[in-house]
Amino acid sequence: MKDLAYLNKFFYKYRWRLVPGIIFVIISNIFGVLPAQVVRIAFDLVTENISIYRLFNGFNRQELIYQIFGYSLLLFGATVLLLALLRGIFLFFMRQTIILMSRHIEYDLKNEIYQHYQDLSMSFYRRNNTGDLMNRATEDVSRVRMYVGPAIMYAINTVVLFILVIVFMVNVNLKLALYSILPLPILALTIYKVHNTINLRSERIQQQLSKLSGFVQETFSGVRVIKAYGREDEIRNKFAGESEEYKKTSLDLVQVQALFYPSMLLLIGLSTIITIYIGGIEVMNGTITSGNIAEFIVYVNQLMFPVMSLGWVTSLVQRAAASQKRINEFLNTSPEIVSAESSKLDVKGHIKFENVSFVYPDTGIKALDDISFEVKPGEFLAIIGRTGSGKSTIANLLLRMYDVTSGNIFVDGKPIKRLDIRQYRSQIGFVPQEVFLFSDTISNNIAFGRNKTDKEEVEQAAKEAAVYDNIIQFEHGFDTLVGERGITLSGGQKQRISIARALIKKPQILILDDCLSAVDTKTEEEILSRLGKNMSEKTSIIIAHRVSTIKNADKILVLEDGKIAEQGSHQQLMAKRGVYLNLYEKQLLEEQEPLG
Repeated sequence: MKDLAYLNKFFYKYRWRLVPGIIFVIISNIFGVLPAQVVRIAFDLVTENISIYRLFNGFNRQELIYQIFGYSLLLFGATVLLLALLRGIFLFFMRQTIILMSRHIEYDLKNEIYQHYQDLSMSFYRRNNTGDLMNRATEDVSRVRMYVGPAIMYAINTVVLFILVIVFMVNVNLKLALYSILPLPILALTIYKVHNTINLRSERIQQQLSKLSGFVQETFSGVRVIKAYGREDEIRNKFAGESEEYKKTSLDLVQVQALFYPSMLLLIGLSTIITIYIGGIEVMNGTITSGNIAEFIVYVNQLMFPVMSLGWVTSLVQRAAASQKRINEFLNTSPEIVSAESSKLDVKGHIKFENVSFVYPDTGIKALDDISFEVKPGEFLAIIGRTGSGKSTIANLLLRMYDVTSGNIFVDGKPIKRLDIRQYRSQIGFVPQEVFLFSDTISNNIAFGRNKTDKEEVEQAAKEAAVYDNIIQFEHGFDTLVGERGITLSGGQKQRISIARALIKKPQILILDDCLSAVDTKTEEEILSRLGKNMSEKTSIIIAHRVSTIKNADKILVLEDGKIAEQGSHQQLMAKRGVYLNLYEKQLLEEQEPLG
């Protein structure tokens, strides 16, 4: 239960629903056990009235006795119905308090998990797949809700009903009560034995479900590649294999439960047999009446529900504990990137890297090695280099997706770690190498860059990104739905919409991470020309593979194996006749080859 202890704060928060719910449980069970006494009185009355009826055989009074007997039975029947009605009313109130409380807790827990996911660093998402993250926030939370709702409700109901029934039984006859509950310790031992088995197998089920969800999510995301390579049959077979594994783990749990529930019913049936046998002996001894036996049978049958629900509740609790343990694993994961205290921040765009080195924590790969450079407000910095040279890592460090391994990054003279992350990032426009568009309209994807925008601002941003003409050619224009991850658009269109999303923020620092690779040279020149006008007094950083993209930059960094091989303007680097010149000449030859 130590994993489920995390939920105690929610029970305290919703105590004004939980406490009345417990009261309603107690009242409903009082009305639940009272009919047994009515049955006992009615049973004894029947026995007595039959004797009296026979005694007055041949007398006129016999008919009167028969009528009184009939009215009495009708009265007892009406009483039982009234008690059942009252119990039903309080059971309704019980569900309206405890079950509704569980829905509120489910809502709070999902929001807490989602908020925590957003606070976690990029390295966390590199270590965990999307399907597992989704499963913990949906399926696992649903199982936890079954604990805070139905399991809690039935557990309280079971305990209260069990205590009431035992008290009533002892008050009637202690000896008969002891014999009737004799099989219950065996039942408790059985529950204890299967306790760990249910817990272990529940954990396996959740782990396999996460694996299955991750596999499905990944295949749906990469469905274009799967179809292009004609691998549908292979993927289908892999899915069948994962499903088979999930089926096996689920059946393992079902097998335990299949033995568990019949065992409980057998023990309850044994209690009934013992009650009738010992009760009969007590009636013959004159210590109890035959009505007491009927009363005890009702009590024993009422114990059937607590005992049966005990097994079900145990299963729910164990599955919830397994799920909450998985949830706690992520909730107990601390963000590696911690924001400084919120304070007003007005970014100017002065950036300085001072002896910065960085090693990716998950892979141990050293991406940057003793990097130092400076960008002043209004300057245009370009970064070029081969694949894996560390270009995108600089962008990630500037956005503080990661913290440097050694060295310092300064923004406007302040260490980046001392800046409020939200305010800092709100003044940066970033276009990633892997463009991501939401499954929404083009207009909403562009407007995502700002909290409040109007149609004119969206259109202007599209013009600055040289994508306006493409958008208006669509049937629905800016209201066109782009599909999941922008699948309905071409690579160049997605890149330009992503650029428009960054530009609409009117950022003080603009970072373009190789986001012009899918556009032609003419469009690229148009975009860069517009950027030059809009970012004239702001800092621009562009990461690229093509020299033609960056030749007009104020400063160019040439990276090689995580180090700065060269830096300077286009003319200065050409004059050095080093790495930059080799890249330039190589790309020039590649562009001329098709023409030959």
